[in-house]
Amino acid sequence: MKEKVFTKKNLTVPNLLSCIRLAVIIPLIVFIANERYIASGVVLLISAVSDMLDGFLARALDQVTALGKVLDPIADKLTLIAVVFSLGLNDPVILRFVAVLLTKEALMLAGGFILIKKNIRPPAAKWFGKMATVIFYISVTVIVVLKAIWGITNNNLTGILFTVTTGAMLFALIMYTAMFAALLRGKVREINIKEKMSKKFKKDNEKNKTDDIDTKPSDVV
Repeated sequence: MKEKVFTKKNLTVPNLLSCIRLAVIIPLIVFIANERYIASGVVLLISAVSDMLDGFLARALDQVTALGKVLDPIADKLTLIAVVFSLGLNDPVILRFVAVLLTKEALMLAGGFILIKKNIRPPAAKWFGKMATVIFYISVTVIVVLKAIWGITNNNLTGILFTVTTGAMLFALIMYTAMFAALLRGKVREINIKEKMSKKFKKDNEKNKTDDIDTKPSDVV
């Protein structure tokens, strides 16, 4: 039975924080695209703090929900894509990372879709995924602060920061790929075990029926 979205169980503080992160994406794009870096920095800070708090509060308050496991990574991915794309509009150096980011996220979504099709629940965000997100936020914050406060735009520094960020994202992708593969192998083993048990049960059942027939006493006239 599918879980309803609008239920009391899903009305939690962590889910509210994830919704806030989704809500600030559009203002974030507008602020960055228009080079309003102080405003975008404030919005990005709100997004980053809520991102760090939602997982911690979900565990601390025992408010982990299936909806939260979906909202959190979606908010992460959309924020990453929105920020990198918006920065790329004003800084061509960043555009090369958009392709890497989109490829990584597309592969993650494809993996999640495959798991769902196999009736396997995708895993919650892991430390390596969170690490990549934190590195991303640090990189973007440095670029935005330098440009907003001191008017400094350093293409070499930007390239270094986003190279590190790309490396962290690729590492997370490799780790998630290994995890997805392990889940799929586990599902295959589970199916094989069930098939073997089903065949054994069917064989034992047929044998029992044969034994019953053989041991049934003959009718006496």
